[in-house]
Amino acid sequence: MANPAHISAVRTLYKKILVLHRFLPIDLRALGDQYVKDEFRRHKTSSDEEAKHFMVEWQNYKDTLQTQVLEAMGNKKLVFGADLSQDKLKHFQDEQIGQLYELMLESTKPNRQFDIQEEGTPK
Repeated sequence: MANPAHISAVRTLYKKILVLHRFLPIDLRALGDQYVKDEFRRHKTSSDEEAKHFMVEWQNYKDTLQTQVLEAMGNKKLVFGADLSQDKLKHFQDEQIGQLYELMLESTKPNRQFDIQEEGTPK
C-alpha cells in the first residue's frame, strides 16, 4: 500500500495544477486538464524511483505555470510554456517523445480539437 503522505502530496499537486489551468485560454485548459488527468492516472502504479522523478517534474511544471500566471496577471499578457533542454529530451522514452510531439501539434494548430466557446462569446 502507498504511503498516505505521498498520496496526499500527489493529490495536492494535482489539484494545484488544475487550479492553475483555469488561467489558461479555455482550449488550452481543456487540453492541459485532460493531459494531466491521463498522466497522473497512468503513473498510479509506477515504481518509487519513477514516482519521485514524476513528482519533481510536475512540481517544476506547477512552479513554472504559477510564475507565468502571476506575470500574466501583472502584465495582462498571456505567455505560457517553456522550452525543453536537450539534456531533458535525452531522458525521454520514445513514447514520451511521441506524446510531446502530439501535444505540440495540438496546442499550435489554428483550429484546435478543443474549440470551446466561453460563456457570452458569440459563436
